[in-house]
Amino acid sequence: MTKKVTEMSTETFEEEKSMDSWTPSEKESSKRKYGCEILVENGTWNQVTGTDFPNDARIVTYDVDGERRYDLTRAHKMVNIFDMYYDKFGPGAVQKIDFGYGRVNPKLWGYQAPEKKKKK
Repeated sequence: MTKKVTEMSTETFEEEKSMDSWTPSEKESSKRKYGCEILVENGTWNQVTGTDFPNDARIVTYDVDGERRYDLTRAHKMVNIFDMYYDKFGPGAVQKIDFGYGRVNPKLWGYQAPEKKKKK
């Protein structure tokens, strides 16, 4: 993304920092390497505390460049979540890993009912 800055009829373009912490390839490799799935990336507190997520999801609070960020992540073990964030952001970045507020059974998360066939 670029941001247009105008000063005394002189136009310059500054590179704006991306708010995404994870690239799509990192998200895919985290599933394979750590067994973690990132549901909400760099969300607000209201986004990560929603009840329409699986009840095994965890809220990860971490700091990047002095900015507090929240992710909603799920994994089999909490240590896998910590390892993933430690490897990505380094020591001291992870502040807290809490239980999420989701109410959906993990087995039913993402389930879609099959289409019904038309009767003849």
